[in-house]
Amino acid sequence: MRASLIQIAVNEDESVEARRRRAASLVRDRAGAADLVVLPELWTTGAFAFEEFGTAAEPLRGPTHEAMAKAASDAGVWLHAGSVPERDRDGTLYNTSLVFSPDGDLAAAYRKIHRFGFDKGEAVLMGAGRDLVTVRLPETTLGVATCYDLRFPELFRGLVDAGAETFVVPAGWPERRRSHWTLLAQARAVENQAFVLACATAGTHAGVPQAGHSIVVDPWGEVLAQAGADEEVLTVEFDPAKVARTREQFPALKDRVLGVEVPRR
Repeated sequence: MRASLIQIAVNEDESVEARRRRAASLVRDRAGAADLVVLPELWTTGAFAFEEFGTAAEPLRGPTHEAMAKAASDAGVWLHAGSVPERDRDGTLYNTSLVFSPDGDLAAAYRKIHRFGFDKGEAVLMGAGRDLVTVRLPETTLGVATCYDLRFPELFRGLVDAGAETFVVPAGWPERRRSHWTLLAQARAVENQAFVLACATAGTHAGVPQAGHSIVVDPWGEVLAQAGADEEVLTVEFDPAKVARTREQFPALKDRVLGVEVPRR
């Protein structure tokens, strides 16, 4: 299976519509080169551009949904279109990820459960999701998480219980904590014996330098590929069957004693 992680920067001189066109073009360019394409978190605004969340928020099936559905269909790929600020019918904002099939159908939507910011930013501006989300592809089952979720291992255990074999994690991770980004991606892979495909943003958003360094980790914690700091398309080929082999060769998950109750869809 081939995956392309599109590590883009949010150009503050571009309109949101221009960002959509650029992202769609990058996705279409992966036609024939990837089976799964991943965009980063909040690429229509920037993960730290808090003042833009409200003005750029859109319905679930809004203009980003329309553009990304067409891009997935044009390229014939599974597309995790990163996340966008979603405005629900009751007015609540969510950090929502969209996953599309190669036909352009919306296969899943995930509202980020763990909101970053403590007492400011996303944590106070957006509502928290409640449901775990998995997506069954022909080759593997994806477990969907977003950025700050990476710090909460119980969420990933819940995804494993729901059948996940490959975690897809779009992010807008700050450069000052880049070492945590790599460490946590490897930890989630090792402890769950799963692949991790973590796609971050590049550049600087709202004055916050971004980590970049998108990463693909195998079930043994080996880094299969990692991007640099700048805009880049990171493409890697991996064998989803390695998850089952790893779990059979080293059946640590069977020795779990403590269970965790996490709401799921």
